[in-house]
Amino acid sequence: MTQPNPTPTAARAAARPLLPALLLLLTVFGPISMDLYLPALPALTAELGAATSVAQLTVTACLVGLAAGQLVAGALSDRYGRRGILLIGIVAYIGTSLLCAISPTVEVLVLARLVQGLAGGVGIVIAQAAGRDVFSGGALIRFYGRLTVIGGFAAIVGPLLGGLLNTVTDWRGLFVFLAVIGVGILVVTLAVFAETLPVERRATGGFTRTLRDVRTLVSDRTFLGAILNQGFLYAALFAYLAGATFVLQDIYGLSPLGYALAFGANSAGFMLFGYLSGRLAERWSTRGTLAVGIAVAAAGAIGLLVAGLVPVPLAVVVVSLFALASGVAITSPSATTIALAGYPQVAGTASSLLGMVRFGFGGVAAPLVGVASATSILPLGVVTVTASVLAAAVFLTLIRPRRHDATGPTSTATRPTAAAAAPTNQ
Repeated sequence: MTQPNPTPTAARAAARPLLPALLLLLTVFGPISMDLYLPALPALTAELGAATSVAQLTVTACLVGLAAGQLVAGALSDRYGRRGILLIGIVAYIGTSLLCAISPTVEVLVLARLVQGLAGGVGIVIAQAAGRDVFSGGALIRFYGRLTVIGGFAAIVGPLLGGLLNTVTDWRGLFVFLAVIGVGILVVTLAVFAETLPVERRATGGFTRTLRDVRTLVSDRTFLGAILNQGFLYAALFAYLAGATFVLQDIYGLSPLGYALAFGANSAGFMLFGYLSGRLAERWSTRGTLAVGIAVAAAGAIGLLVAGLVPVPLAVVVVSLFALASGVAITSPSATTIALAGYPQVAGTASSLLGMVRFGFGGVAAPLVGVASATSILPLGVVTVTASVLAAAVFLTLIRPRRHDATGPTSTATRPTAAAAAPTNQ
């Protein structure tokens, strides 16, 4: 079935010059929340008297919160609109960031990070769903490519900025900085973000309708394959983000600033490959681009596994991390488009499932890299290789190539939509 174009109201909203920029900005919520304090994680561990694996639970809690927050916010935004849900999330994010800053124990910090993740997930899912409200076709692929660039850039540049800030403040000051970012985003949102989902396009029917939409989505083989593929790849990415600080600082002896500079090179690569992959998917093939990204990520994971088995120079580890992150960047626009393009009527719910799987799988994988404390790269190599292999298996078994797949969204014509599978009450 033909994808509906955005309504006139949504088109006018998209025409506002600052709205796309704000949607891109909203994607920094989750990555910055998780990554900014990573260079200070060893110092945090020592100050709070926590074991390495327990300290890494602060990363896991944030990831779990991000997953759950997206699941709830996406469905609510389909029913009540994007703007109000977004404002609630931003205010909650500011408050929980301050709570993290004053946490007296690691247990309190883990709980605060969970709630911070819940609030931070709102920005991510609203950005994806609002983009689906106002874009379609090639413009949608380009938009998701930019989301990948900005979101991934935040994930990689967060430690860089955190390393710089860590030279002038401690980990508590970093959380205060996150609260300040939240205030800035709140001000911009109040000024710029007009509602992108008109009342006549909102879902009704309550929790029963949401469950029906979820069943429709997960019964779609292609949608399920796309979100599982991203779940496994993001598990590898977040394992890398959680473990790299200990690998580079504790094993290779880099200072917090040196660690941040090493990540700076990755940030440039992530931005470049995220942008290029969006253009490539639009002009060539979403599934072909996705396959290339999986291969690049797997190559980086294999490099980390080798580094865990035999001594290697620092350069080998840095290049392997670069390949892993860049591979995930290559896959993200294509997988997001494959998952969401066919479901304009429930973009919030579809986006929330994608985000929940990405961050939920990441939350499970992140603490696994600490099973050998901070003394070995091997757990990081094992986790990333396993995740990459599973991502490739999902691609081969569920995301089957389409005969006429030129840009990706055109191949969704044969896919069911939630609106078609279940009656609407609009």
